[in-house]
Amino acid sequence: MKRSGFADLPLHGGHVPGWLATRMTQLGTAIAESIILHYGCSELLSRLSDPFWFQALGSVMGMDWHSSGITTSVMSALKRGLNPRAGELGLFICGGRGKQSRRTPDELRDLADRRGMDGDALVRTSRLTAKIDNNCIADGFQIYLHSFVVAANGEWAVVQQGMNEESGLARRYHWHSANVRDFVDAPHTGIAGEHQGTILNLVDGEARPARKALLAMARENPEATLREVRHLSMPRYHDVRLEDVDEKRLGAVLAVAHDRELHGFAELLLVENLGPRTLQTLAMVAEVVHGASVRFSDPARFSFALGGKDGHPFPVPLKTYDESIGVLRRSLDKAKVDGGEKLEGFRRLDRFVRVVEERVRPKADFDAVIRHERAISPSIGGRSIKTDKARPTRQLSLF
Repeated sequence: MKRSGFADLPLHGGHVPGWLATRMTQLGTAIAESIILHYGCSELLSRLSDPFWFQALGSVMGMDWHSSGITTSVMSALKRGLNPRAGELGLFICGGRGKQSRRTPDELRDLADRRGMDGDALVRTSRLTAKIDNNCIADGFQIYLHSFVVAANGEWAVVQQGMNEESGLARRYHWHSANVRDFVDAPHTGIAGEHQGTILNLVDGEARPARKALLAMARENPEATLREVRHLSMPRYHDVRLEDVDEKRLGAVLAVAHDRELHGFAELLLVENLGPRTLQTLAMVAEVVHGASVRFSDPARFSFALGGKDGHPFPVPLKTYDESIGVLRRSLDKAKVDGGEKLEGFRRLDRFVRVVEERVRPKADFDAVIRHERAISPSIGGRSIKTDKARPTRQLSLF
């Protein structure tokens, strides 16, 4: 068995404000729908099972770029946005955090009854992935979030998260059915990290497949195990720093957005009259939809699309957020009429940015970029939880 990867994140409490949660649902849904239209549900499941891409997705949606809350907020936003259209898109999200995670078996059985799927097999898979990560890995993390994403053809992905209060870390685990050969006979190669706890419940009858998988893993070469797993480890600090970002990649996006000649050509690709700030955001959204997996090694870079709710690297620009959602939504709606010609502009934009990156090789002045973003923040509706403290608003508790 092969787990796709895992991510270590600093625990970060708090709330997602309503003004951000609503926009995350709209943008996350549009991004997911774009991927499904271009590449199919299988590709979206593959992306969700990549810890680096998942972190980039949360960052481009305006969540805190490094914290544990990104998992709950992203999966909650996708569930709210995609489930009402599950019949149309062919993708269903079950489970969630706390009480929602415990309702996963009932949700899966209900889905199976409606779609003619094997509910018992889906429930067994859900429980087994949770049991392996919770009980059969001696890392001291206890699962508190379990999201099971399943396509109409039965293909699935699992995103779940555990907490270790002593270390102050959360650990997110990713699974994809395309990587699972056999739950019993083959090891899963996603076990890594410092030993922080004890193995529990391995004598439980239901844990027999997990026990066999763990024993098989023990016979594997540890170096091979560590080479194969995709491990994202986020820092304890909250601010975005130069070492977290690929300056050349960020520089290409900024050049396309702010250089007059490059900006004009990029607008032509999208068939939209856009300001530089919105184009900057949409170029990063285009990469999340179309970029190759190797380009998500620096997920912090995507926080330069729409900032973060905690003000790092800058407050969330609500005017830019709304305009970006509008452009993407109009492209998706028009795709139903013209076959996706306007939506195809996002793919061409992603290619154009990479050409600029490779041939022009611009390099971002990291500190200057942040100073500029914070200077223009009031003019584009910049907002964060820090500004909210001065004016109480309705909060949506997500993690």
